[in-house]
Amino acid sequence: MASRRKIIVAVTFLLSLHGAILLAGFVAPQDPAAQNRDFPFVPPTRLHFVGAGGRIHLRPFVYSWVARPDGLYQYEESREHEFPVHLFVPGPRYQIAGVFTSHTHLFGVERPAQLFLAGTDNYGRDQFSRILFGGQISLAAGLLATAISLFLGLCMGCVSGFYGKWMDESAMRLAELFLVLPWLYLLLAVRSFLPLHVSSGQTFLLLVAVIGTVGWARPARLIRGVVLSSRSRKYVLASRGFGASNAYILRRHVLPHTYGILLTQAALLVPQYVIAEVTLSFFGLGLSEPMPSWGSLLASLQQYNVLVSYWWMFAPAIALVLVTIGYLSVANAFHQQLQSDSI
Repeated sequence: MASRRKIIVAVTFLLSLHGAILLAGFVAPQDPAAQNRDFPFVPPTRLHFVGAGGRIHLRPFVYSWVARPDGLYQYEESREHEFPVHLFVPGPRYQIAGVFTSHTHLFGVERPAQLFLAGTDNYGRDQFSRILFGGQISLAAGLLATAISLFLGLCMGCVSGFYGKWMDESAMRLAELFLVLPWLYLLLAVRSFLPLHVSSGQTFLLLVAVIGTVGWARPARLIRGVVLSSRSRKYVLASRGFGASNAYILRRHVLPHTYGILLTQAALLVPQYVIAEVTLSFFGLGLSEPMPSWGSLLASLQQYNVLVSYWWMFAPAIALVLVTIGYLSVANAFHQQLQSDSI
């Protein structure tokens, strides 16, 4: 019961994160590509509930930022006007899943105030909006690469464990080769040999294909072990005695035992592959502007002045940590549930 409760809590947390990222256009208060050159490196906007006169407000409000004349990229709040935060406000037009078009945003403030929940970058672009839209790229890469790895691992593991002999020997030697390779250096090497002058969509597909192909070995070995155990069960031998085909035995009696392994491995691989995409984009080998990803957002930290002066530029790393913790919590809960079911 406790493990099921942990699964529900972890999955709910993950679904909330993925929902906010999937509906980035609705949740984000601004266009992630819109530049405001008058407000580069603005710190996160402060939400207030107590006005300048000491009056308490039930609705949060903000003050507009104004540049200080005595410093570069230095700002202060103008206390002349209070701008309440409204829900379901009109704003820049966006699309959801490339199909539904709308201009309604979850929250926002009236002009001339600006709502920068995670500050702005050197071009004055809203970091919070860019983190949400960048999460679509990073999470999509992790999910698609995980699907590729698990598909390859399932095929190789089932063939290796079910048929055995030379097929098992060849598949496992190949898996051991992939296991001992340093995946980070392999990804950097493979990506460096790929063409640089390609479209953003082609770059994304290349990244997903490279990342997903590298990581199939560990799921394949785990699935092989489950298949080896399942094929010697009495009901499998009975099915074979009644003339059942190998395809029927695999589909009906063997594959259901691998579902728990697949779910646990998926929860472990997604954050690893998201980090892999972030790493490649951080070093300039992934997607480039104007398509944001968490790696390209963190790439600005390579500049020393940004690293030491603007702490809010670390916000994409916080989003990455939250996603990683969520998936690892799900993997741990699935593992505990599998252990309790096997007892």
